[in-house]
Amino acid sequence: MSELTLTVMRLGFLAVLWLFVIVAVQVIRSDLFGTRVTQRGARREAARPQQQAARQAPPPQRQQSGGSGRRGRNAPTKLVVTEGTLTGTTVALQGQTITLGRAHDSTIVLDDDYASSRHARIYPDRDGQWIVEDLGSTNGTYLDRNRLTTPTPIAPGAPIRIGKTVIELRK
Repeated sequence: MSELTLTVMRLGFLAVLWLFVIVAVQVIRSDLFGTRVTQRGARREAARPQQQAARQAPPPQRQQSGGSGRRGRNAPTKLVVTEGTLTGTTVALQGQTITLGRAHDSTIVLDDDYASSRHARIYPDRDGQWIVEDLGSTNGTYLDRNRLTTPTPIAPGAPIRIGKTVIELRK
């Protein structure tokens, strides 16, 4: 082998070795310090006023339908995290789908080892009732201590458990 080939191979091996070390340090750092949930939420909160302005037109059409006027008075208005790392977090229910999971683009980002990236979603049906659906998570979603297998209507105050996080619909 020529001297040039041997030098290029040594430098290539050294570069791959340093790349491995850098990746290993990043993995160890993320395991020790976790992810910053507040930064993700802050970015999302900054973008919400624009999204909410665009979505405010459809809800009045739902309220004009015949049977939803009475239900609207008793319908829940917020989603509250009652247990877990995000205890006290409140999300206003404005007719949009709420996604729950570890993914960065989830409405509520769960920093929980027992939550999947796309764990569950909560959405309104045509009658104005809220439905919770497990999105094929590994550890499951529980409504009143029952594991969900199909989309299920949520009663206000009923606990929805995802890992160590408990969420409730409230008025």
